[in-house]
Amino acid sequence: MDAYNLVSLFGLVVLLGFAWVLSENRRVFNWRVTLVGMGAVLVFGLLLFATPAGRAAFWWVNTAVEHLLAAANAGSHFVFGRLSVSPDTTGPFGETSLGFILVTQAFPAIIFFSALIAILYYCGIMQRLISGFAWFFTRVLKLSGAESLCAASDVFVGIEASLTVRPHLKTMTRSELNTVLTTGMASVASNVMLFYVAVLKQQFNGIAGHLASASLLAIPTALVVSKILVPESETPKTMGQTVTADYEKEDNLFEAIINGSMAGAKLIVGIVALLLAVVSLVALANLIMGGLGGQVNDLTGAKVDWSLQGLLAYLFTPFTALMGVPIEDVLPVSRLVGERLVLTEVAAYQDLAGLMANNELQHPRSAVIAAYALCGFAHLPSMAIFVGGIAALAPERKSTLAALGPRALLGATLATLIVGCVAGVCFSGGEMLLEGASAAP
Repeated sequence: MDAYNLVSLFGLVVLLGFAWVLSENRRVFNWRVTLVGMGAVLVFGLLLFATPAGRAAFWWVNTAVEHLLAAANAGSHFVFGRLSVSPDTTGPFGETSLGFILVTQAFPAIIFFSALIAILYYCGIMQRLISGFAWFFTRVLKLSGAESLCAASDVFVGIEASLTVRPHLKTMTRSELNTVLTTGMASVASNVMLFYVAVLKQQFNGIAGHLASASLLAIPTALVVSKILVPESETPKTMGQTVTADYEKEDNLFEAIINGSMAGAKLIVGIVALLLAVVSLVALANLIMGGLGGQVNDLTGAKVDWSLQGLLAYLFTPFTALMGVPIEDVLPVSRLVGERLVLTEVAAYQDLAGLMANNELQHPRSAVIAAYALCGFAHLPSMAIFVGGIAALAPERKSTLAALGPRALLGATLATLIVGCVAGVCFSGGEMLLEGASAAP
């Protein structure tokens, strides 16, 4: 273990301590959840990256996801033709790429994977996978059945995870509701993860396995942070119980495919609308702040970046350094983390791909940690979506959810940074975590 690995381990402890400092009740601390949860995360990371079996599993998952993406590309080639051909590749009939086009090359994977998830739900496979994770959270971490089921669902779906516990939302404790929000924002839906793979695959050949690993690490980490920030002071009604998902099965397989595809299409429309609005609003804010800040720079001789992303980069600099990012790359990675907060992880991952393509990161370690730390819906638009979506399912809890929203966003952000620390602890300076990262050594 080199100095950077030790910095990442130290950063993990510091970030957990920072969560405790900001806790609603520092006198109540769930040692079991914290020690067992973070112990499981570290053990999983080390087994995955430091053992032959773990590495084999990593590359098997990476290959499986790449095959799924290739299958998704077949549909996009049929519909969009040459527009779907990614840079540095050719189409099925030898067509060359016109350059990277987000809508036609990355978004179609969301529709494909949404349909696939719907098929797995219809066949009962997804319910079994979710039940396995829920059992671990309920029995081992001693959490309530309802919050465990929702957290387990977050491994595979996004805001839809709250639907699995819809009957329990109105009776959940404040701590449980915070867990529902935090785990939702600290993770990514599997269909959206496939989109990130499409964005980064040209620069980061092992990205599919890394993002799948990050998704698995995020949930127990988010559970730990959530229970530190809002510790349980009540008795959940489903404590120690096995809760069954609230799921209405379609009449036939074809109906499941239709519903899954339509859900994916709605998700794409939502993402496009969100990006159009948020990117434009941030550009307007940068225009105003840049004009005012430019005058300050002229008067003082300072060289401060007054854009929203630039100011957030300064804010996140100490946290990025704690993740174990080499000092030369701290500012650009901090900018990515800050950008995720306001522009969503979609823009952040696109910019990470650009930094790697242009060899603007000095160390491959930085790219790996950034990929893990950005893997989550921890941003302002997502907070509005999750709070509003769950409030629609349980209107009587609207005020509690609104009050918990900012705290849950804080918890989700800390959880993703801690996942970045775990990647930093496991980074070996070569071997698997380094493979596929094309940043300059």
